[in-house]
Amino acid sequence: MDSEFDIIKKYFSFEVLRDDVELAGGDDCAVVSPPVNKQLLITTDTLISGVHFPQNTSAQDIAYKAIMVNLSDLAAMGATPAWITLAISLPVSLVENNESWLQAFSQQFNSVLSKFNISLIGGDTTKGALSITIQAMGFADKDKIMRRDKAEIGDKIYVTGVLGDGAIGLYAVLNNLNDEKLLPCIQKLNRPEARVKFAEELVSYSKCAIDISDGLVADLGHMLDASCCGAQILLPSIPISHSAQYYFQQYNKNILDWSMLLTQGDDYELCFTINQMHQADVENLAKKHKLTLSCIGEITDSRELEFYDKENKLIDFPATGFKHF
Repeated sequence: MDSEFDIIKKYFSFEVLRDDVELAGGDDCAVVSPPVNKQLLITTDTLISGVHFPQNTSAQDIAYKAIMVNLSDLAAMGATPAWITLAISLPVSLVENNESWLQAFSQQFNSVLSKFNISLIGGDTTKGALSITIQAMGFADKDKIMRRDKAEIGDKIYVTGVLGDGAIGLYAVLNNLNDEKLLPCIQKLNRPEARVKFAEELVSYSKCAIDISDGLVADLGHMLDASCCGAQILLPSIPISHSAQYYFQQYNKNILDWSMLLTQGDDYELCFTINQMHQADVENLAKKHKLTLSCIGEITDSRELEFYDKENKLIDFPATGFKHF
């Protein structure tokens, strides 16, 4: 069986490094040089087999998602990603009997890093149940960092993309729904797109954002708690994909399940607030990035998160997001 150092050298020693990496793998610590007059932003996420992705998920999809969920956190604050570390726990069976799995994981991992000009600068490998922990680092101007506690009363609330596809994709995979019309939802589950480039420019207009990982109800709730305010959300304004609509028509008696769409997570879209004077600018920015953007409500002084249906009826959600414990 390959040693830890053999695995690192064979699968995780990528040749291309950013110019600001002084020292990557091979020493006790990595050394990088953040840009002058920038602040360093750091995030960490762990993905565990059978918890954060189904056990039969491909190596390529695991590698892709592991990076993207971290980049989504950086995007939520408007940071430019630069460096990551990788701590991976591998079952002995993958190392001894399935070299193709590691090769596929490594190639996809390197491909995503190259796409965003990110360098892998260190980490750890160990034997155990399959899990991937990534620490992602980026930088931003001090006065252009979006935070959860900066929403203001009267701000409009926007979300990128569509919501609920990841939850439907997970249901389709776990229940073996062999339906090609649900493939876009499965794709969203396995390969979410961090809105990095859009967010880097969004900081010129927005002070407050969060990434939707645990579901809109939970994550918007975190924003409101931090900002000491409330919100009114119009359910008809929530963006839903054609694939999601098909799922409810075909598999849920044509009943649209808002709880599934808004509380189960795996969206990795951005939810952010802007002053009304910037609405046109932000909508034009979304067009520039060919990104779906929806205004779904407004920040209020009520300290309550309220959802209204098309008949202006108040809707309650018993669930409050993905449970980590």
